[in-house]
Amino acid sequence: MQEPVSSDSAFEPEATRRASDVAESARANRGWWDRNADEYQVEHGTFLGDDRFVWGPEGLDEVEAELLGPPEDLKGRDVLEIGAGAAQCARWLAAQGARPVALDISHRQLQHALRIGGTFPLVCADAGALPFADGSFDLACSAYGALPFVADPVRVLTEVRRVLRPGGRFVFSVTHPIRWAFPDEPGPEGLSVSASYFDRTPYVEQDEEGRAVYVEHHRTLGDRVRDVVASGFRLVDLVEPEWPAWNTSEWGGWSPLRGNLIPGTAIFVCVRD
Repeated sequence: MQEPVSSDSAFEPEATRRASDVAESARANRGWWDRNADEYQVEHGTFLGDDRFVWGPEGLDEVEAELLGPPEDLKGRDVLEIGAGAAQCARWLAAQGARPVALDISHRQLQHALRIGGTFPLVCADAGALPFADGSFDLACSAYGALPFVADPVRVLTEVRRVLRPGGRFVFSVTHPIRWAFPDEPGPEGLSVSASYFDRTPYVEQDEEGRAVYVEHHRTLGDRVRDVVASGFRLVDLVEPEWPAWNTSEWGGWSPLRGNLIPGTAIFVCVRD
């Protein structure tokens, strides 16, 4: 789980575990990312770059991983990036000759995409209701976007499958499910199990009136696989990046100490047959 801190609030949100439905989760996370986009881009912008395609805090780069296919095969392909933030991945895709569309639920995140620049479309929308016609894209991708924060992941996956053409590929990364059992700390305290891996109760931060201001949902590894299958995709690979020696950075609960011992990211490679 992440440890979000609201950057412009007069109160410290209360962290709890409770149910949170589709509407509340979307409303809370849209607000959180709008409020915290500036701080996020300042803190992580250097690591992410303006036009890199990084799959997670380990630093696995698409130029090396080729999970969407060889870079030379991306030319002329229509690609949807979901949960794009400042659209760093879409910008890299455009540089390979692809035709990306960057989508995010947060208007403020997309303003950072405008600040950095690019000639591709930016779309502010919910991943559970994609505003595109059936079969609009050849590929779709999401690097820590949308899926950790939605109450109904099958709804999102089904929407992505709908807008892909036959043979299209969807690759998405999320926090590795095993991390749910450990404290979200980069040091030794983050190496001791403190919660049940099987407890799917969402992590919620709420205000004084009990309204959610941030929500993160947990799915076990098996849940994620079943979600992919239930949405009609075929899972062709599951990548668990190892922590590379060059990466000395800490990112929330991700760190070299933890990364060398337990996985931090899970990347699902799915195909629409």
